[in-house]
Amino acid sequence: MAAALATASTAAAVAWADTGAGTLASAPVRVGGAGRSMVYDGTVEAVRQTVVAAQVPGAVVAIDVRAGDTVRAGQALMRIDARSAEQTAAAGDAQVAATRATLEVARRELERQRQLFDKAYISRAALERAEAQHAATRAQLDALIAQAGAARTQSGLHRVLAPYSGVVAEVPVALGDMAMPGRALLTLYDPAVLRVTAAVPQSVGAHPPAAGEIRIELPGAAPDGGAVVPTRVAVLPTVDAATRTVQLRLELPAGTAGAAPGGFARVRLPAPAEAPGAAGSGRLFVPVSAVVRRAELAGLYVIDPKGRPLLRQVRLGPVTGDEIEVLAGLSAGDRVALDPQAAARVR
Repeated sequence: MAAALATASTAAAVAWADTGAGTLASAPVRVGGAGRSMVYDGTVEAVRQTVVAAQVPGAVVAIDVRAGDTVRAGQALMRIDARSAEQTAAAGDAQVAATRATLEVARRELERQRQLFDKAYISRAALERAEAQHAATRAQLDALIAQAGAARTQSGLHRVLAPYSGVVAEVPVALGDMAMPGRALLTLYDPAVLRVTAAVPQSVGAHPPAAGEIRIELPGAAPDGGAVVPTRVAVLPTVDAATRTVQLRLELPAGTAGAAPGGFARVRLPAPAEAPGAAGSGRLFVPVSAVVRRAELAGLYVIDPKGRPLLRQVRLGPVTGDEIEVLAGLSAGDRVALDPQAAARVR
């Protein structure tokens, strides 16, 4: 109903100016009754982002992904030269096999010694020596099995696998580079869970608005200027001593288009009623059809006192119905041309 009334009032205020090249329809900027919102710049971040580092030394011999690739959990990303580790693992397996054979000999010898002891052909000391030899060989085999397992594990670390499904953000190494334990090999993030972080005054962080009252504008997320509503709001418990601000974290809905880690975001919060200018100054709205877009810039043809349309750059806010909010570049009382193409032809 409110939108219908606003449209009707705008239509009633439409005027036609004689520009010498025909009539040009114009309308005054509509002043909304709600208080101005508070706008803060934010940054898109990945909730889950991992720097995958090398765990073993060696030369990088294969890189299977590039920045921007989508990978699945467990997929091979990179391979480090594992020849030395594989040889160590093979030597360990050979030692295990040899010790197993020695243990089998010790077992058979122990059985013979027990039979001889039962017939009183040997002393108890001889039997105990056979038992000790068997036990020592058994312990040696257990140790070698553990060492061989560690060698195989070490060999497996030369294959770098994706810890979860996500997108490769950066690959800072090239073929032939020497990997060392702790050196970053690539950066991976989960695009399904992103958030926007903005620094807001401490007073705002003390009483943050509900998620439904917040709007996030992402360049490229909505070409018509629409905004995104966060699904979750969190305020970090620490205050920056230099700026007296707190970090406001807003979780984006899954699959938000145009959002990528490091991207710019504009966070719009409702202004408190007691804030200066919140109750007395209204928001400015113009018809969406009046907006002129050139590359990344937006403008409106404003009618000057002589009735001539002059192109003026403006900063736009979210769309409400068939109107769009103007954040900067216009003043209450200005009139804008409703047909920017006709206004552009006026000389």
